[in-house]
Amino acid sequence: MLQIDLWKRIVIWGLVALGLLLALPNGFYSRVETRNDAVAALEVGQTGSELEAQAAQWPSYLPSSLVNLGLDLRGGAHLLAEVRVEEVYQARLEGMWPDVRDLLRQERSRIGPIRLQPSDIDELRVRLVEKPEEVAYAASQVRGLARPVTSLTGVASNDIEITTDGADIVIRLSEAEKLATDERTVRQALEIIRRRIDEVGTREPTIQRQGASRILIQVPGIGSAAELKEIIGTTAQLTFQPVVGRASDPDQRPGAGNEILPSIDEEGVYYILEKAPVVTGEELVDAQPDFNQNGQPAVSFRFNPTGARKFGDYTAENIGNPFAIVLDGEVISAPVIQSHIPGGSGIITGRFTVEESTNLAVLLRAGALPAGLDFLEERTIGPELGADSIEAGKIACIVAFALVLVFMALSYGTFGIFANIALIINVGLIFGLLSMLGATLTLPGIAGIVLTIGMAVDANVLVFERIREEMKSSKGPARAIELGYEKALSAITDANITTFITAVILFAMGSGPVRGFAITLGIGIITSVFTAIFVTRLIAVIWFERRRPKTVLQGKSLRLVPKETKWDFFSRWRVSLGVSALLIVVALGSFTVQGLNFGIDFRGGTTIRTESAQPVDIGQYRDAMQPLELGDVTITEVFDPTFDVDQNVAMIRIQAQDGEEAVSADVTKDTLAALQTVAPDLKFTSVESVGPKVSGELITTAVIAVVLAIGAVLFYIWLRFEWQFAVGAVAALIHDVVLTIGVFSALQIQFDLAIIAALLTIVGYSLNDTVVVFDRVRENLRKYKQKALSEVLNLSINETLSRTVMTSVTTLLALLALFVLGGDVIRGFVFAMIWGVIVGTYSSIFVASSILLWLGVKRDWSKPSNNAGNQFANIDA
Repeated sequence: MLQIDLWKRIVIWGLVALGLLLALPNGFYSRVETRNDAVAALEVGQTGSELEAQAAQWPSYLPSSLVNLGLDLRGGAHLLAEVRVEEVYQARLEGMWPDVRDLLRQERSRIGPIRLQPSDIDELRVRLVEKPEEVAYAASQVRGLARPVTSLTGVASNDIEITTDGADIVIRLSEAEKLATDERTVRQALEIIRRRIDEVGTREPTIQRQGASRILIQVPGIGSAAELKEIIGTTAQLTFQPVVGRASDPDQRPGAGNEILPSIDEEGVYYILEKAPVVTGEELVDAQPDFNQNGQPAVSFRFNPTGARKFGDYTAENIGNPFAIVLDGEVISAPVIQSHIPGGSGIITGRFTVEESTNLAVLLRAGALPAGLDFLEERTIGPELGADSIEAGKIACIVAFALVLVFMALSYGTFGIFANIALIINVGLIFGLLSMLGATLTLPGIAGIVLTIGMAVDANVLVFERIREEMKSSKGPARAIELGYEKALSAITDANITTFITAVILFAMGSGPVRGFAITLGIGIITSVFTAIFVTRLIAVIWFERRRPKTVLQGKSLRLVPKETKWDFFSRWRVSLGVSALLIVVALGSFTVQGLNFGIDFRGGTTIRTESAQPVDIGQYRDAMQPLELGDVTITEVFDPTFDVDQNVAMIRIQAQDGEEAVSADVTKDTLAALQTVAPDLKFTSVESVGPKVSGELITTAVIAVVLAIGAVLFYIWLRFEWQFAVGAVAALIHDVVLTIGVFSALQIQFDLAIIAALLTIVGYSLNDTVVVFDRVRENLRKYKQKALSEVLNLSINETLSRTVMTSVTTLLALLALFVLGGDVIRGFVFAMIWGVIVGTYSSIFVASSILLWLGVKRDWSKPSNNAGNQFANIDA
């Protein structure tokens, strides 16, 4: 009988209520965000009646977690930095020289004098000047300086390796120590960057490690990537080094163990310093902006006990000698030590402004970056563009939602209303889960939600079409509803698992907005299956218990496919495959002749989005930028129906500059100044820069992601069906991917990382369609054991045709709303999705099934029918 236990009903409604409660704060975003900021300020000790009033804006007993808005929605800066870990090797080896020198001086009577030799950055060379025959003994003494590697991977390994080369002792870091050093360096850099950004007080920064030596930094609300680089880009390596002498020639040889550095204040003056510092910034415990005795800005500092002892001992022994204070390779000052300085505190003076002394104090207090950073990728999104994206996304979601709701109500009547209720709950659950996970919502993420709106009804459509079929077999409505859910479960499970596989691969291989899209798509799949299998079913059961109707889903309704179809899809299967083959040849030809219009994600370079009230004149823009000599510059005007009359937008793409990973802030500033001579009110609403190293890696990652997705799907379908089904499904996937790439090549639409996300989603969608058809084919092969394979395939496609068309139309309705109203920023992405839905629907009917017909299927009659011998057998209720 059609019934659901009370405890199951309580659990289902409990989960729905919990999800909607978690999503509730997002409906009052500004108020809750202000409240959260006020609570955070009060927790760190700030006070004030205004803060307390803001903290009381939202009840404390309600959830207050919000979905984080990505940079493309809020505006802000994004950096991908690579830590130059090799620099630490050099500093580490140079720091060993005083210990080696002191050790070997004790053996001078046996080994004679020693001298530090010029060497590569990854080694330290010490020569025995007079007694080279004692080099083996000297090396054995230096080996005593070795220490165990402090890492799990370096157990039983020493940190240094000592070899000899003629009269030279060669000291290198071991491979285990290099790995351990890399790990420590990146972790330290990550923590210091986090501290520096936290000092500035930005909201919800994202600072996380990517790969072995890279750090992703995203800070909403900050003005530009250049401003963010100023906060974190300075290494702030402070050292106190003995002065050997002064010089005016920067190319003068400083001597072994020394270096020559410029003075920051005195032009043309250079200092010869000992490389090994007496004290470093790592031993600082505090640094504060201050003023010297003349009232000029300065920075006061204080060492920890170890640093204070070193500092005190050195000043006591070197009264009358100059002592250099060095910051990032420049001598800030070189005062003469007048007296012993105990206590470990002092003051750094220089030609600082108040702002510079404050920034320097922040950098020193946060700690020195252990190594320099290379910025491989930079993105700046203006707040205006973010606000426009939110508004466009909101309107697109509302329109898409309304279209799908109306369409479902017209198509399925009362059951369509049930599906609509579940759909509203579904969107609420998505936001609830995103809030609970603290996930970031990006513009492609909004597209993922809109796509979920279109695809979420698919499970309901599968069930409703099954119920209609069961009602034709003269079963009662209770039995038809029960069997509808039971028989649709297999197709729903297989279809959604294959789509979920692509979402997981997107998340694993993607980054930034692509990963955000994968999160919303994956969560959307989970919530849509839950609402379709449990929520819609529970609503239908409650309705049925109260109304006891004599029939369901049999009245007049909107039908895109006739009730009964007996179309022969294989009478001209060679023609359908021939058309597909022709289109593939055209696509490959276009790709060979003109290739793809790669965006900066894959080509490297910088893309700048400009906006002005004055109409765009591409010729004037190009002439204004000509003197900058930036190489290949592409300028295009952007047209969009959502733009205001005074909103004139252009996209400027600058090629990657030789020897640079990203276009410098100076180049961006010069470009803005040049364009403002043409349009004085012109502003940059976004700046995106990707270095050639990252762009090359992204191409490789994208190809691997697509191959992995297809391979994972092939394996899954092989497990669930037979190998012929897997080959047919993968052939359809390749067909869809090739045709999508071909359209982008033929129309020269920009092909960027978001399009890869679209391609993988097309893979998931196409599979969804194909698996539903194949699931019915498998069922009918067991049911009609004497029918020819072509007849079984035709029957299965006709039986699932209504569902296929309904799902495609609901998805297209949602995507078309996003395409028209979602703004130009994601139009290429949505176009790929629309095209993918069309070719995916075509391929699941004609390509996959035709391949299956051509390969043939081995029928295993030992497998029972899905409906034989269980409680849901095909008998009258």
